[in-house]
Amino acid sequence: MLKVFICEDNKEQLMNFKKIISDVLLIENFDMELALATSSPYELIEYINGGTISGIYFLDIDLHSDINGIELAEKIRKFDPRGFIIFVTTHAEMSFLTFTYKVEAMDFIIKDNYKNIKKKIHDCIKNAHEKYSHKAGINKVFSIKSDDMIINIDYNDILFFETSTSIHKVIVHCMDRQIEFYGKMKELEDRLKDDNFCRCHTSFIVNKSKIEKIDKKNREVHMISGEVCLISTRGLKGLLSNV
Repeated sequence: MLKVFICEDNKEQLMNFKKIISDVLLIENFDMELALATSSPYELIEYINGGTISGIYFLDIDLHSDINGIELAEKIRKFDPRGFIIFVTTHAEMSFLTFTYKVEAMDFIIKDNYKNIKKKIHDCIKNAHEKYSHKAGINKVFSIKSDDMIINIDYNDILFFETSTSIHKVIVHCMDRQIEFYGKMKELEDRLKDDNFCRCHTSFIVNKSKIEKIDKKNREVHMISGEVCLISTRGLKGLLSNV
């Protein structure tokens, strides 16, 4: 999932950008979320620090802080090297600095009028979605339909699947979210066709690369997220034979 971030020191403009982006995500029904809208560059850094974030970043340049938006973008690149960075600013003359700092900005939106900003932001979000979807098409992804949305999940982001309490539904547990969808465990086994995934119990399919430890005595699989999955006798044999 792509997460959208805004860093703008002007409170009124921050609220305007937040509304524009929220409207775009609602209209387009993209698999994205507005994760953070803040005036503090350090709050944004703290949010993405140490995580596995794929983001779109709308940054002002003059943040009235000890770091400016371009320096913030340089720091973002350390945590999200493939993120989409867009500057929204009155300082057109500073665009050359994006090359100096090697931040690889997607776009440079000038704050000239509201209609232009609205269209440019919409275009940037659509462009980022297309590029991200193309990347997902290259990498191995698991596609599901939840409500009216097609969601592509990178195999590496999946922790495990479990049967839901809702009939004919399954819950996929990812690094940053859980999604319930219609499906059956046997069908999932056939669809996954990946050595990293093992059905360790009637109700669980786990990603072996995300296992922290296997408790054979209590028949439990402890995932790196702290969540616990059950193991059946047959599942334990299969799990250990493939570890």
